[in-house]
Amino acid sequence: MIRKEELNLTQEWDKTFPRDERVDHCKVTFINRYGITLAADLYRPKDAEGKLPALAVSGPFGAVKEQCSGLYAQTMAARGFLTVAFDPSFTGESGGAARYMASPDINTEDFMAAVDFLSLREDVDPERIGIIGICGWGGMALNAAALDTRVKATAVMTMYDMTRVNAKGYFDSEDSEEARYAKRSALCAQRLEDLRNGSYQLGGGVVDPLPGDAPYFVKDYYDYYMTPRGYHARSLNSNGGWNVTGCESFLNQPILQYSSEIRSAVIIVHGDAAHSCYFGKDAYANMIKGSKYTDNKELLIIPGASHTDLYDGGKDHAIPFDKLEAFFRKYFQ
Repeated sequence: MIRKEELNLTQEWDKTFPRDERVDHCKVTFINRYGITLAADLYRPKDAEGKLPALAVSGPFGAVKEQCSGLYAQTMAARGFLTVAFDPSFTGESGGAARYMASPDINTEDFMAAVDFLSLREDVDPERIGIIGICGWGGMALNAAALDTRVKATAVMTMYDMTRVNAKGYFDSEDSEEARYAKRSALCAQRLEDLRNGSYQLGGGVVDPLPGDAPYFVKDYYDYYMTPRGYHARSLNSNGGWNVTGCESFLNQPILQYSSEIRSAVIIVHGDAAHSCYFGKDAYANMIKGSKYTDNKELLIIPGASHTDLYDGGKDHAIPFDKLEAFFRKYFQ
C-alpha cells in the first residue's frame, strides 16, 4: 500500500487572486514516484457533468500554488477544464525533506504524478490531459512532455531552462569550464558548511529593498514577488529563497535533451520584453530541429510583455487565455 503523508493544509482562501464563483475549489493531495506527498488546489467548473478535460499547472520556480499557477488553474477551470495547481516537492504545502531543494528529476516527476492523479479521477477523461508550466516549471513541463506519453498537450509560459541558466549563467555569460568549476567548488564547500551548522543556508529570495541600480529583470521580479500584487508568505522568492545548494544537480543535467521527440502538441509563449525570452525562442528552435512532429508545435511571442506579465497578466492582461483554451480544445479532440 502506497501511503501518503498527512499534510497540514490551509483551508482558507489565501491566494494572490480573487475567487471565481463560477468554479468549485478544494484542497487535494497525491503522491509521486519517490513517495513524496504533493499538495494541490483543485478547481472544477460548477455544475460540470461527465468526464472533463484536465490540466495540471505549476510554477514559477520558487513560487507556490497560491500565486500565478493557481490563477491559471482557476481561469482555465472557469473555461470548462478540471485543473490542479500544485506545489512541487520540498516547497509550499507539499512534503519532502530537506526543504527548499530542487531536482530536475523529481520536479519532472511531480508533473507526471499530477497526471497520475488526474488520470484516475472518475470525473476526468484520461485521454484529454494536458500540463501548463510557468517560468522554471516551463522547462520541467517540456521535459515531462518528452517523457510522459499520456500528456496530450503542453503550454509553456515565460519559461526558464533551469539547467541552462545554472550551468551557463544568464545569457550564457558564464558558459566556460572555469566558471562551472568555480560554481561546483563553492557548492561543495557549502555542503560541508551546512553539515557543520546542522542546517541548510538559504540563498535569499528577491532582493529587498530594491537597489536603485537594480537591473530591469530584478525590478520586474520585485514588482511581482515583493508587492501585494504577488507576495505570499510561503513563496520562496518572496522570502528566504532556495537553499544555496538547492540547484546543485542542475549544473550537470540538461533537461531538454529529447524535446525534439515530443509527439504531442506544445505551445511556447513568451513576452518580447522579457529578459528570459531567449529561453523560449531557443527551446522552440531545439524542439523542432530534426523533429518529425512539428505540425503541432507553436511559438507565440506577446508584444510588450515582460517576464512577470505572463505570471498574472500585468497591467495589460497579457496572458492569452483565449489562445490557451483554443489550443487545448484543438488537441484534446
